[in-house]
This record gives sequence, C-alpha cells and structure tokens, in this order.
Amino acid sequence: MKQRFPLSDHCDGQNFFNPGSSRPARGLMQVLRWRLRGGRVAWPAGVSDPAAAPPPDEVRADTVAITFINQASFLIRLSGGVVLTDPIFSERCSPVSWAGPRRARPPGLAFADLPRPDVVLLSHNHYDHMDLPTLRALQARDAPRFVTMLGNARTLARLGIVATELDWWQEVSVGKLRIIGTPARHFSARTPFDRNRALWGGFMVGGDAGMVLFAGDSGAGAHWGDIRTRLGAPDVALLPIGAYEPRWFMAAVHMDPAEAVQAHLALGARHSVGMHFGTFQLTDEAIDAPLLALEAARQQAGVDRFDTLGFGETRVFELGGHG
Repeated sequence: MKQRFPLSDHCDGQNFFNPGSSRPARGLMQVLRWRLRGGRVAWPAGVSDPAAAPPPDEVRADTVAITFINQASFLIRLSGGVVLTDPIFSERCSPVSWAGPRRARPPGLAFADLPRPDVVLLSHNHYDHMDLPTLRALQARDAPRFVTMLGNARTLARLGIVATELDWWQEVSVGKLRIIGTPARHFSARTPFDRNRALWGGFMVGGDAGMVLFAGDSGAGAHWGDIRTRLGAPDVALLPIGAYEPRWFMAAVHMDPAEAVQAHLALGARHSVGMHFGTFQLTDEAIDAPLLALEAARQQAGVDRFDTLGFGETRVFELGGHG
C-alpha cells in the first residue's frame, strides 16, 4: 500500500495514532454501551446570552484581543493579523442539516459581523470543528488562508479551498504570523470508513511579541509539557474543558476541567481560557457543569489565571509576559 504520510511516532504512513497511548480505541460496542446506559443530563432547549461589545478593529503590538464565538471558535486579533479557529456557525454539527446535535445558543458573534480573517485554523475534521457550510461561506466572502493538519486538505478541496497542511511541530508563516502545529491526544473521522486517516492537533500562533496556543480537542497527556519544552510557554492557552462525561468513555480524547487545569500548569501559560462547552450537547454532563468544575479545579490547584469568556465576549491580554 502506498505511503501517504511521513512515518513518525504518530503515523504509520497511512493512519495516525496517539503515541504512547495505552487506552484502547473506542469501537461501536463501546458507543452502544454508552448510549444505552442512560445518564445524560438534559440541556435547555435554548439559551440567550447578553449582547457583547464588538471586537476591536486593531490592537497594540504587545497585546492580543480574543473573542469567544462558540464551541472551539475564537477570533484572535494580533497586530500581525486576524485568526479564526475551528469556525462553526451552522445550526447543527452533523453531516446533514436535518439531524444531529443542534446548538443550544446562537454564536456569540454573528457571521455577518465577523471581521475578515487573514487565516482560518482547522484543528481536525470532526463536525463541530470542521463545519463545511461555514468554511464554504468564508471562502466565498473572504478567501482567507486555510491551515490545517495532515490529511484534511482533500476534504477542503471539494469546497474549492486550497489549504496548507501541517504535521506536529511543522511551521508556516502567514504574513507576519508564525503558525506551528502542536500535538494533541484525540482521533479523527467524518464517516465510519475514514477513522484516523487525517491528523488532529493544535496551533501555536503569534510573532515576536508573544504566542497564543489554540489547543484544538485533546485528552490529557505529556504533550503539554512537550509543547512548553519545544516552543516555550504561551501567553494565552485556549484549552478544551467540555464534552467529558462519562469518563470511562471520554477520557481518552477529551480532558475534564481538572485535567485542563493541569494542562495549564504543564504549559506554564500566563493565562488560559476554556472552550468547547455550552454550544452542542455531545456528551452526558449538564450545560453548566464544565464551568462549575473548572472553578472547583482552579481553587483546588490554586490557579487564578484560567477562566472562560462569555459567548461573544472579547478580552485583551498582554503578550510577552514570560521571562
């Protein structure tokens, strides 16, 4: 069989895997066991969030403005450019428009109000992270640069999008922005037949003034310390805190808030911001459980610079805070 990708500690040339993982892959029987055992806490049918001020049109060179849109979608404005992460504005995260998880609240920033991004980062191919209707609309309106992980460009090409693929630790420059692929502990699939045929990961983004880590989706692991060792501690880390129950099923691919706090500490991040919660009910926990659990984990660990943004909220963070 023809080798498609470089051989590495996370790729056999055809398929990707999590290096050093002792946790077995989740198969159909485990999915059925989870779904049939019950335990899912019902979410409200709809949530209304207070209106937020629009994101700024410019920032100082030593700051970054970060706007939380929903799920893993952030607008990141640095002096070197505007970055959009894993954008999803569709009503459902699903291969079809008439079924699948439906959003519990509208995006915190409407698509019509979204500034033109210079680059769109796509961490992996799950439907709540690689939303093709949103990407098609972005390509038609803005034609930004798209950067993703190995194996995902083929899917985007069907939309007429030419994407730059990165392996873990590979780097690309977009204007004044430096973008580096970072490892994550997760998996990929868009159909029952393409599991782990594309890579998953995160991105370290920034320039001379400082760096922001967009972690993508990830379970806990030693890779957080590896990122700090190889790339330095980020000024801001955007870390997933939701979609984690039940732990026997989700721990291999999704951190819970306590593990996210440990990731924050391992990264040495100056600030961390939680994401991947309160938008689509993908797992069993209540809609507000990640926020409550994050607060408890922060207090237990003595961490005060890890919180969340409201949907649509923008916060400006200083860069270059590490010695």
